[in-house]
Amino acid sequence: QLELVESGGGLVQPGGSLRLSCAGSGLSLDYHAIGWFRQVPGKEREGIAYVSAKNGVPYYADSVKGRFSISVDNAKNIVYLQLNSLVSEDTAVYYCAARAWTGTLADFLYHDWGQGTQVTVSS
Repeated sequence: QLELVESGGGLVQPGGSLRLSCAGSGLSLDYHAIGWFRQVPGKEREGIAYVSAKNGVPYYADSVKGRFSISVDNAKNIVYLQLNSLVSEDTAVYYCAARAWTGTLADFLYHDWGQGTQVTVSS
């Protein structure tokens, strides 16, 4: 069982940027794929991006494509999600999740989750 921890959330003005981090005890990017998700109260959780194990090519949902990007620090086993050109609709709790090998935007296929980090976009 992994213990994933997200960090880097906060309050940012529209048009601003944040960088979220996902790390965890037992996480190995040679084996684990990482998915990023977000959820607004009262709405379903949305899969926004993922990267597969062993330096897989990141994949992005249309809602964030061109604005968000994933990077990986293999030495530290940390996955980053860079959030640029933020808009109010990006306000949500952001989660990372892990599964073996291949990433997907389907949240039910992930078995380990972090506690989430709040991102609030507001002027």
